Amino acid sequence: MPIVAQSTETTDWVSRFADEVIAESERRAPGKPVVVASGLSPSGPIHLGNLREVMTPHLVADEVRRRGHEVRHLISWDDYDRYRKVPAGVPGVDETWAEHIGKPLTSVPAPKGSAHPNWAEHFKAAMVEALAELGVEFDGISQTAQYTSGVYREQILHAMKHRQDIDAILAQYRTKKAPAKKQQQKPVDEAELEAAEGSGAAAEDDGSSGSAGYFPYKPFCGNCEKDLTTVTAYDDDSTELTYACTACGFSETVRLSEFNRGKLVWKVDWPMRWAYEGVIFEPSGVDHSSPGSSFQVGGQIVGIFGGQQPIGPMYAFVGISGMAKMSSSKGGVPTPADALLIMEPQLLRWLYARRRPNQSFKIAFDQEIQRLYDEWDRLDAKVADGSALPADVAAHARAVRTAAGELPRTPRPLPYRTLASVADITAGHEDQALRILSELDPANPLGSLAEARPRYDKAEAWINTHVPADQRTVVREEPDAELLKSLDEQGRQSLRLLLDGLAEHWSLDGLTHLVYGVPKVQAGFSADSTPKELPPEIKTAQRSFFALLYHLLVGRDTGPRLPTLLLAVGQERVRTLLGE
Repeated sequence: MPIVAQSTETTDWVSRFADEVIAESERRAPGKPVVVASGLSPSGPIHLGNLREVMTPHLVADEVRRRGHEVRHLISWDDYDRYRKVPAGVPGVDETWAEHIGKPLTSVPAPKGSAHPNWAEHFKAAMVEALAELGVEFDGISQTAQYTSGVYREQILHAMKHRQDIDAILAQYRTKKAPAKKQQQKPVDEAELEAAEGSGAAAEDDGSSGSAGYFPYKPFCGNCEKDLTTVTAYDDDSTELTYACTACGFSETVRLSEFNRGKLVWKVDWPMRWAYEGVIFEPSGVDHSSPGSSFQVGGQIVGIFGGQQPIGPMYAFVGISGMAKMSSSKGGVPTPADALLIMEPQLLRWLYARRRPNQSFKIAFDQEIQRLYDEWDRLDAKVADGSALPADVAAHARAVRTAAGELPRTPRPLPYRTLASVADITAGHEDQALRILSELDPANPLGSLAEARPRYDKAEAWINTHVPADQRTVVREEPDAELLKSLDEQGRQSLRLLLDGLAEHWSLDGLTHLVYGVPKVQAGFSADSTPKELPPEIKTAQRSFFALLYHLLVGRDTGPRLPTLLLAVGQERVRTLLGE
C-alpha cells in the first residue's frame, strides 16, 4: 500500500489523504473522476462502527471536491450477501427468520410491520436517511441488481477461467493445521470481524475446493434460494455448470454465460469490484492487518482482473460510552439514526473528522454527551475568534460544511446541558421551556423555541431516551417543612441571602454569581472573590449549600445546574419551596 504523504503543521489527515488520492488517480486514470468506495452489508442494523467505513472516504472525497475535482463516492450495498444469522434485538423478528439463513438478503422478508419489500431494503433505508442528514453525497450500488442483471458476467467467467490462479493465491493463507484444501479457519469473534470489515460478506468462506476442484463462484439454489450449494462440474468452453444443494437436495446444470443467480465468493468479489469500478481509495477494518485478510488477499487477486488495490487506511473501532466494542450481531448497538436523534449532524461529523482513522474513539450516549457538546461549543468560539489550532480549524470546517455548502444549524446554539435540564424539568411543556430559555439572558431573550432548534429537540430526546426515570428531575409540590424547621441559623441565613438576591440576579449569569456567592458572603468575603482569594473550606461550604437547595427543590442531593433549575422553577415557586 502506498505511504501517505508527509504531514505538515497546517494540514490534517484528510488533506494528506486527499493529496495522495488525487496524485494516484491522475497516475491510474488521468482525466477521469476520482473514485472512492465504501461497502455496507444491510444484514441488520448498520451501526456507528460501520459509519466509519463511510465517513472516512466521504471526508476525503469532500476535500477532493473542494479542490475542484470530480469525485464518485460509491457505496456498495452488499445486499446479495447470504443471510448468515438472525440478529438479536431487532423488533418484529423472531426465531422463524432462521429458515431464511443462506438466502440473499434481498430474498429475506423485512421485519414485521416494515414498509420495505425485504430485509436489505429495511436496514438500508435507515442508513440512507442518516447519511442525507449528515450531508454525505454518494452513488449507491445494489449488488443484487449488479449480479442478477448480468453486469458482472464477464468478470465471473474470467474468475472461473483463472480459478487455479486464484486458488494458488488463497492457498498461501489457508490454515495449515487442517488437511490441504480445508475451509479457512473462522475467526474467534465473528461479530468483531463483522464490525471491523463493515460487511457481513467478510466472514464468508473463500470458495475452498470440493471434490471437483476449486470454484470461486457460489450459485443460489433454484429451489430453496439458499447458497448451501456445491459446484460439482464446470466446462470452460461451454460454461456449463452443475451444482447440488445440500439443503434441499436440488441439482441442476446451467450455462454460466446466461445464469444470473449466484455470486463470486467474498475474497474474490471485493477485488473484482475494485478493478471493475476503478476504485482509488477505500478504507478497511483493523482486522486487515492479519495475514490472509480480505484486503491483503484482495491486493493480489485484483491483478487477475487487471486492476490495482486501492490505497486507504485501516480504521479502528468506534465505541460507545460504557461499551467496549460494537457489533451489529448484538442487539441494542446504536446506529447513526440513534446518534442523530440526540446530537446535531455537525457534532457527529466532528467526532469522525477530528481523529485519524487508526485512532479509536467513543461516541457518548450517557452524561458524557454534555461534556462533548461543551468541547464542541468551545471549539466553535475559538474558530470564530481565530484562536483555534490549524488542525482543529480543519476538523471544524469539515463538520459544519461540505463542498456543497453549510449544513443546517441551530440559530441560537445554547449550551446542550442547559437545554437538557430545561427539557427535563418542563417535561414537554414548550411554553414553560420558552419562558425559562428566554430568562437565561434577559438582555437578548429567545424569541421562540425555533431559534434553539434542532439542538433543543436533540437534548429533549436524550433526556427522554437515555436518562433513567430515577435520575429525572421532579420539582417538589410542597415545601419540605421538616427540613426547613431543622435548619440552624447559618442554614436559614444562607436561604435568606439567596432569596434577597433573586429578583436582582434573575438571569443565568446572575444566578450563577448569586448561588456561588452566598457561602462567600457568609464567610466574610466578597461575592466577587476569586477561588485564589478564598480558603479551601469555601468549596466545602458551597457544596453543602448546593445540597441543601437540591433537597428543598427536588428532594435529592444533586440535579441540574442550580442556576438553570432556579430559572426553571420560577421565582414565586422558589420562594415558596425555600420557606419564604
